[in-house]
Amino acid sequence: MKKLAVLTSGGDSPGMNACIRAVVRSSIYYGIEVIGVKRGYEGLIHKDFEVMDASSVGDIVHKGGTILKTARSKAFMTEEGRNQAIKHLKEEGIEGLIVIGGDGSFKGAAKLSEAGIATIGIPGTIDNDLAYTDYTIGFDTAVNTVLDSISKIRDTSTSHEKATIIEVMGRHCGDIAMYAGVAGGAEAIIIPEKPFSLPSIIEKMEHGRKRGKQHHIIILAEGSSKAEDLRQQLVDATGEDARISVLGFIQRGGDPSAFDRVLASRLGLKAVELLKEGEGKLALGVRQNQLVFEDIHEALSKEKSYDPELDRLAEILSI
Repeated sequence: MKKLAVLTSGGDSPGMNACIRAVVRSSIYYGIEVIGVKRGYEGLIHKDFEVMDASSVGDIVHKGGTILKTARSKAFMTEEGRNQAIKHLKEEGIEGLIVIGGDGSFKGAAKLSEAGIATIGIPGTIDNDLAYTDYTIGFDTAVNTVLDSISKIRDTSTSHEKATIIEVMGRHCGDIAMYAGVAGGAEAIIIPEKPFSLPSIIEKMEHGRKRGKQHHIIILAEGSSKAEDLRQQLVDATGEDARISVLGFIQRGGDPSAFDRVLASRLGLKAVELLKEGEGKLALGVRQNQLVFEDIHEALSKEKSYDPELDRLAEILSI
C-alpha cells in the first residue's frame, strides 16, 4: 500500500476529525501517502483531493464537525457518477479508501468494493443505528449534549411546574432518546422501535404530582411522533399544556467526548493497518470494547434493535 484516501460522508458527527487525524498520522507512520477527499463522494466525482501531512491534522482532535467537509451525493448513486469516482481514484494511484459515515455512506463504500477498490467503512453517526457495532463515533457526545439540555430545561420546567416534551434525533433508532432519557431521569421515553401508551404516560405524570413532583420530562425520538401531535394529545386528555423543545442540529455539534475521541482514534489506526495488510470490503466497529470488523455487506444486512434491558431500567426508575 503506497497511497490511500479518506473521506467523510453523510451527516457530520463529533469525533470525525479525531478519526481523520488518526488515519493521516497512522498512514504517515507506516510510510503511506494519504489523500483527503473533500465533501464526501462528491469530492471523488469532482476530484476534490488534497495531499495531507501531519500538520494538516494538527489541533483538530478536540473539534466537532469534519475538516474534510461532508455532503450527500445524488450523482454518486448513479452508475455514471460512481464510474467517474473510480476513474479519479485510479488516476491518482489511490489503492485504498477509508469512508467515515453512516448507513448511506457504507452503501457507497460497498459499491466501490464491488468495483475492486479496497474500502474500509468506519461508523461515524450520532444515531448509533448500525447494528453490527455497539457504538458509532459521535453517539456518546450527542447523548451528553442532550443530557446537558435536559438539565437546563428541567430548571425552567420546575419553575413553571410544566411538562416538557424534548424532541431528539433518531428517525429509525431511539438510542439517543433512550440513553439520554435514562441518564437524565425522564418520566417517559418514546422511541420508534416500540409503540407508546399515552395513558401510561399520563398515569406517571399524575403519580408524580401526587408525590409533589413539579416537572415532567418526556423524551421523544423524532421518528416516533411529532412533538406537536403529542402535546395536543396530552392537552386533549388532561387539559394541561406542555412545552416543546426541539433540540435539532445542536446534537451534531460541539467538542467530542473523550470516549468518542478514543474510539475514533482506535478505528482510524485499525483501518489503515487493515488496508496495509491487503484487506478491504470491511466495516469496522466495536463490541464489548474490542475492535471488530466484518464484510461490509454483512454489516449492512443486520437489523438494529433496541436494548430491552435498558428499556426495562427506564420503566422501573420512572415510577
